[in-house]
Amino acid sequence: MSDEEKKPRNPGTVTRGGLGALSGLLAACAALAVAELVAAAVRPQAGPVVAVGGAAIDRTPIAVKDWAIRNFGTNDKLILQLGILAVLALFALALGVLALRHRRAGAAGVLLFGAVGAAAATSRPDSTSVTDALPSVLGAIVGAGLLYVLVGRLPAPPRDVPEGPGDGWDRRGFVIAATAAAASSAGAGVLGRVLRGSSGQEAVASRKNIDLPPPDSRAPAIPRNAQLRVAGVSPFLTPNSDFYRVDTALVVPKVDATAWRLRVHGEGVTREKTLTFEDLLRRELIERDITLTCVSNEVGGPYVGNARWIGVRLADLLEECGVRPPSAGGPADQLVARSVDGMTIGSPVEDVMDGRDAMLVVGMNGRPLPFDHGFPVRMLVPGLYGYVSACKWIEDIELTTFDAYDSYWVKRDWAREAPIKTQSRIDTPKPFARPKAGTVMVAGVAWAQHRGIDRVEVRVDDGPWQEATLAAEDSRDTWRQWSYAWQATKGGHTLTVRATDRTGETQTEKRTRTVPDGASGWHSVVVTVE
Repeated sequence: MSDEEKKPRNPGTVTRGGLGALSGLLAACAALAVAELVAAAVRPQAGPVVAVGGAAIDRTPIAVKDWAIRNFGTNDKLILQLGILAVLALFALALGVLALRHRRAGAAGVLLFGAVGAAAATSRPDSTSVTDALPSVLGAIVGAGLLYVLVGRLPAPPRDVPEGPGDGWDRRGFVIAATAAAASSAGAGVLGRVLRGSSGQEAVASRKNIDLPPPDSRAPAIPRNAQLRVAGVSPFLTPNSDFYRVDTALVVPKVDATAWRLRVHGEGVTREKTLTFEDLLRRELIERDITLTCVSNEVGGPYVGNARWIGVRLADLLEECGVRPPSAGGPADQLVARSVDGMTIGSPVEDVMDGRDAMLVVGMNGRPLPFDHGFPVRMLVPGLYGYVSACKWIEDIELTTFDAYDSYWVKRDWAREAPIKTQSRIDTPKPFARPKAGTVMVAGVAWAQHRGIDRVEVRVDDGPWQEATLAAEDSRDTWRQWSYAWQATKGGHTLTVRATDRTGETQTEKRTRTVPDGASGWHSVVVTVE
């Protein structure tokens, strides 16, 4: 072993590098804490994590979005935000080490991240003011200043000093500054969360004070046999807490119903209207059971649910504004609904006004809409996938044409018009279940909104199709439960289901992905009978 190899490693370099990385991390925490505190005063959506996350969602390829929804479900947004924080932490560590040799460059790096956050916040569709840049800018200034101060306590060590960060290290000053920064960041973060929670209190209070009037047109009573008595099958009406949620909002908008307004305008509108929430409640209200389906729902997927909705007929409101469907000579063939978070959803005017129960919804399963599902008002059009019909937190309706405007998802290569495809799903037995030999109840749901389900068939392995027993139908706009008593024999088996709608169309076997207009194919599960 050479003398050079025997020479002990200088631990001072390692220690100093670790302290530099720690300084970068503390600076990043302080920047985020201050930014979130300021965002609570400006608006929660202006926070850098939310703004950058929203920009990331807008620019994420469709295949990646589908993968995230498929693998993480409603936790996809949490995973995204955790990913953003992880990336920020890595860059913060790197900037801290960089600042050891280039103090100003490290601080400038923090300012650069602040500029990215500010640009993301002001470029969001729901941004209406340059003040949205303030959280990121102020946070970055604090973070850059803190990094500069902390690293200033760590001067470059002499080469021959192995025992610490170096002569002249202000150990006491560094510890005091670092501790104060950590405590202040924690305090600012907690205060920001408290203020963010209180910022939506008016909206919470407005929802709590709503007493939905009885609908003028009640939904027919659900047939007694619409709900099968089979363990494991989905409930006919999906509870609000279990209803799927798929949208791009990282922060759920909390809109004060007393301040909410809806504007109706555009081509063919001869009488523009601006409505309040109370205006809607004073109109004729209808109550209907309607099944919603997300276009991101894979074959056999969970993003479908059935609820009892209360709302105002959208066609009636449009007619009062002078709107005519294209079939009656109207100039507009697209209705663009805009959300308070900037989302745009385009629906065919013809479908909205063809007699189906398209509505502006104010209630879900007997209660005011939950915030997650669009309170105070959302749109709903039976028979269309949500991305072309079910605008949450709606605040604007513009009549235009498909040639003149592409809505949010159409710009990202989804189809302009997307009627829901006929689909069916096996709810029980679950995949890889191990039922006992004998009679096994195979059951699930099938849907073809606005057409209705006429027949469901089940196949065991490669055997013949056997007709399942259909539960009673509530309406053609709701899903329908089905069951099949299978005489199961021991061994591995594949169960497959397909449905036929009232037009006579049977689900295609051909598997397609969700893009551009919804998945297709037969749902199968593999089980082992013992």
